[in-house]
Formats: sequence, structure tokens, C-alpha cells
Amino acid sequence: VSLQMMKHAWDNYKRYAWGLNELKPISKQGHSSNLFGNIQGATIVDALDTLYIMEMKEEFKEAKEWVEKNLDFNVNAEISVFEVNIRFVGGLLSAYYLSGEEVFRKKAVELGEKLLPAFNTPTGIPWALLNIKSGIGRNWPWASGGSSILAEFGTLHLEFVHLSHLSGNPVFAEKVMNIRKVLNRLDKPEGLYPNYLNPSSGQWGQHHVSIGGLGDSFYEYLLKAWLMSDKTDEDGKKMYYDAVQAIETHLIRKSSGGLTYIAEWKGGLLEHKMGHLTCFAGGMFALGADGAPSDKTGHHIELGAEIARTCHESYDRTRMKLGPEAFRFDGGVEAIATRQNEKYYILRPEVIETYMYMWRLTHDPKYREWGWEAVEALEKHCRVDGGYSGLRDVYNNHESHDDVQQSFFLSETLKYLYLLFSEDDLLPFEHWVFNTEAHPLPVLHKDDGNKEENQK
Repeated sequence: VSLQMMKHAWDNYKRYAWGLNELKPISKQGHSSNLFGNIQGATIVDALDTLYIMEMKEEFKEAKEWVEKNLDFNVNAEISVFEVNIRFVGGLLSAYYLSGEEVFRKKAVELGEKLLPAFNTPTGIPWALLNIKSGIGRNWPWASGGSSILAEFGTLHLEFVHLSHLSGNPVFAEKVMNIRKVLNRLDKPEGLYPNYLNPSSGQWGQHHVSIGGLGDSFYEYLLKAWLMSDKTDEDGKKMYYDAVQAIETHLIRKSSGGLTYIAEWKGGLLEHKMGHLTCFAGGMFALGADGAPSDKTGHHIELGAEIARTCHESYDRTRMKLGPEAFRFDGGVEAIATRQNEKYYILRPEVIETYMYMWRLTHDPKYREWGWEAVEALEKHCRVDGGYSGLRDVYNNHESHDDVQQSFFLSETLKYLYLLFSEDDLLPFEHWVFNTEAHPLPVLHKDDGNKEENQK
């Protein structure tokens, strides 16, 4: 089924928005997000590995030809370093590792080089935004005290380690290792990492902590850096398990109805709200269970299962059976969105991602049942004639579509669904680590050396 869904999403993108970043499935035209500046083709690059894994060979070939002829980074525009890294660099890297096609390696390294000026700050903590022609960077105007954002500068590690591996140029890995050094030097309030860090002063901004947006993938990448290093990156491992310990102490709570959730922390005060993005953490806890201190493995799996259940409840308690952007545990509500601007669903993958990890690590059939509920809801409410659209209010009786088919729907949501219903030997966890956009990157075994160096 996820194969037919992918075909519907891809064919319509091709029909109405080919070469543009994303598809507007209701108006049947292209959609360009300012996150990518003037770089085009986000859906193509994001979907490459999904097409390959699903054995959509014709489509993969067309996508590859587009990348060869048309993927151009010489544009005078400001881009999000984080988004371009996880979608474009990540998508090109995994397309290369899966297919062995040299064009993907070449483009990935070329784009990596264009991102390097973002690190030209006093601390080496990169800017959020970069003009890739002029090399001038800045931060989001809304970010606390001119800060860079934890989830943005903390979600470069996997890709940049692979860029060094594939180019033989150590500079990429050095840039991300330096970020770690800066973080290790700093005092952490209660052992927690605030979401804001000023790249000039090297000091934290506001003491806000979140495992959802602004924080999420930083924690994921600590664990995955260790896994991707064939468990040699002891520093990443220690940072991850220490962070989880602090998260458990300060952020994880149980509602009166018995639902475990992860709250947000604002200068010592808890906000009892959990974002859809935070739902990825169930899969993360389960994935990290194996390396946890010996007496804690079962506990981490249990934590993953509890988060999965809470997130399933956030879906189940809506009219559309798809979860809201954020849901609360206060004022007598549990796992329900109480604000209009949190009731939307934009085809996000995090809940399905957690089901996939929980299925692979426990083989409890309920995760496939829950995944199937999500498939039915997507088909019923998000599938439209021209593709798949997000929803403005999941509690409503009738759909109000937002008219965007996000590139991550093809890259993540459909890939995780496909993997949830596939055998465990498709992209097995001992050989592959998924970047935060679901792009699989191979575990770097010690004996790999840099064989790619000789292929330059």
C-alpha cells in the first residue's frame, strides 16, 4: 500500500510540479518554501532513496537524470543550513550509498562545501541561514538573543562525518566535532541543553529546553553518531545517556490518566505540552536501549513503548485519526490540542517512525495495527486527486486541506510505513542509521578506512 501511496504522491508531483520544490496537490502547481532559497527539486532529492528502496526503477532513473542535469547550487539566495543539510545533503548521500551512482557523491560534496562558510563564526557554532553565493550567514530574527538553534547546529553531525569519509577532506568532520567541544565546555542547567546558543559569545540564550522542535534531533544525533561510528564514538554515547538521564528527571511526566509524556522546560517551569515532533523520541529511546547501562535496557524499551502509546492516543482522540501538531496535559485534557493553531497535521512522520522502531525492536503486532490505522486515515482524509495534502484541523468533521505535499511525506512518512510492513532485513539497523529526514547512512566500520579516497 505504501508503494501505491508513493506512486500517487510522486506521479502527481511529476505531473504538476516537476523540478520545483514541492507540490500543491489541490491547486495542482508547484510550491516553493523559502527554506531552500532558490535551490530547486527538494521533493526529487528527498525521495531518491525511497524510490530506490521501493524498487521504482523508472522513477529513480528519471530523478537521477534530473539531478545530473538540473540540480544547481550556484544560486544567489539564503537557505536554511539545517533543512538543506538534512534533505539535500542527506538525500544525496543515501542515494549514493544505495545506488553507487557517482553523480550523487559529487553533488553531496559540492553542496557540503557550499555550506562550510556557515561555520565562520567566533565559536564555530554555525549560522542558521546562509547566502550560498556570498557566504554571508545570520540567525533567525526571532531566535532568543541572536542565537543559533540546538536542533539546527546539532543535526549536521551524521552527514558531515560522511562528507569527510567520501571526500577524504577532514574539514567537514572537524566542523561538527568542534560543536561538541563547545557544548561540552558549557555548564548545562540541571544537565539539560537549552535550545538557544549564541554563536558569537558561546553562551546560552533563554533557558528553554525541548525534545520537540528546536531541540529534538540534537539528541537523536548524539545516539546515532555513536551507532554510526560502530560504537566507537564514546563521547557521543556519554552525551546521549547523560542527556536522557536529565530528560527523565526533569521533563518526563505521567498524566493522571496514566499517559507518559515529555513536557517542555522554560527556565525551570514545565509547560505540559508535547509536540508531534517530540513523538520521534519513542523510537529514539528504544533504539538506544541496547547500549544503555546494563540494568536500564528494559526501562528504555518501556519508555519507548509508553511514548508510542501516548502518541497513538493523540491520534486516536481526534476525528480524523491523525495527530495534531501539539497536544496538552493540563486543565483536565489529555493528549488533546486545545489551541486552534496546534490542531493541524502536515503529513508528519514522527509517530509512524516510532511505530517502525518499536515494531523492529519488539515485534509487538499492535505497532503494525497502529500503522495501518494511520494508513487508512491518510487515504481517507489526506489523499486528494492531485496527491496528498496536510489538514488544518484534525478534530473537524470535514477536511480543510492546507494544499501542500511536504517533501518529507515521500522521504519519511511513506518510507517508515514501507519499512514497518517490510522484513527486518531491509535496511537492517546493524548496518544503517537513518538521518533525521529518514535518509539511511551506512555504519562506518573501523576496517572501512577511507577506501573512497582513492576513487576521487
